[in-house]
Amino acid sequence: MRIRIKQILEQGVGAGICSFSGWVRSVRSSKEICFIVLNDGSTVDGIQVVAESVLTNFSDICRIGTGAALTVEGCLVESPASGQKWELTARVIEIIGDADASYPLQKKRHSFEYLRSIAHLRPRANTFGAVFRLRSRLAQAVHRFFSENDFLYVHTPIITSSDCEGAGELFHVSTLDVADPPVLDGKPDFTQDFFGQKTGLTVSGQLEGELFALAFGDVYTFGPTFRAENSNTARHASEFWMIEPEMAFATLADDADLAEKFVRYLCRFALEECADDMAFFDRHIENGLIERVSRVADADFVRMEYSEAIARLQRSGASFTYPVEWGLDLQTEHERYMTEQIVGGPAFILNYPKDIKAFYMRQNDDGRTVAAMDLLVPKVGEIIGGSQREERLDRLEKRMEEMGIAKEPLWWYLDSRRWGSCPHAGFGLGFERLVMYLSGMENIRDVIPFPRTPRHCEF
Repeated sequence: MRIRIKQILEQGVGAGICSFSGWVRSVRSSKEICFIVLNDGSTVDGIQVVAESVLTNFSDICRIGTGAALTVEGCLVESPASGQKWELTARVIEIIGDADASYPLQKKRHSFEYLRSIAHLRPRANTFGAVFRLRSRLAQAVHRFFSENDFLYVHTPIITSSDCEGAGELFHVSTLDVADPPVLDGKPDFTQDFFGQKTGLTVSGQLEGELFALAFGDVYTFGPTFRAENSNTARHASEFWMIEPEMAFATLADDADLAEKFVRYLCRFALEECADDMAFFDRHIENGLIERVSRVADADFVRMEYSEAIARLQRSGASFTYPVEWGLDLQTEHERYMTEQIVGGPAFILNYPKDIKAFYMRQNDDGRTVAAMDLLVPKVGEIIGGSQREERLDRLEKRMEEMGIAKEPLWWYLDSRRWGSCPHAGFGLGFERLVMYLSGMENIRDVIPFPRTPRHCEF
């Protein structure tokens, strides 16, 4: 089994011979000596390989291009150069895969926009190595958190006949001939489609997650979701991953408690378990990142009613692009002002007007609001949205009628309120938004391996 560079840099292997493989990040050569920096993706740092002219293939080594794959063997010694602990004096260098001068990552720094155009190569850049190592570790941390708290992991469907949010932003899934579909009453006849009805890619696993919560108590789903929203902002993608826990016999307060515990856990995990990559982000992406994340990990999470939040924003005297009025949703500028100027830390905003929230949220006794919550954090605003779900069949059916949502396609959802219903609650956390928050990256396209956005679906 090959030794990873991360292991060598952290532990060393003692004075002696070792062998490892990686890709060339830089080459400096002269007539007598060649310095090669190799990186194998296990850490942001590379390790310097010193090749001397006594090597039988020294002339070939001097012509090695950036990006080439090598296996090296030699003596690991303490480096006399500053900025690195170890270097390898090579005895054997095998060129596994060469790279010529057309390799696109010749420079040390490229714009993120340019790197998006070569998404098949950008994981080799330092920034994206750090991003995708962090993303991988955070995904493992998500599962660890819910496992430690006795949640059942459920795989909810990707292909669905329901639109959870009711916004109609589904990608359609069909085997009908696009050029000549069967027609009934002037419209495509989906009864002849593969599933016998109109289907699409899921926008959320929440509704199906609720069904499992009403059998297992506490569950979560963590998987891909899709929105056919023609948005080109730095915060929107057409394909993204969602973390969605659901808890039976739970209220909105329980929901907020879980969200707070979850965010604290992930912040501390990133700081402790991904320290090298977090330090890289702090140096190169956002100065002060570690301090910002640490403050959230240790902060008191304020809980504030929506009505109070509106009043405090109106009294602030701040000038906003979007109006601040009761009955309107909070915009990012409002959310950031709330956390950064008014509260000075993370805050839950609770009990929103029912007219700006989804049909499944529990209606409060005041007739004006629903038991919804958003968790706001400094720098980004909303990071989690959730609610107590409406468990009363009559109230749910009435709300669906008011909002023009057909009951027939959701007969199974209504059945869950017909037999053994109970108070339950849950929330959704966009995984990419979490990675952005913890890395300081500003664009969602830069925290997804292969971003899907309007008019972009390469690979």
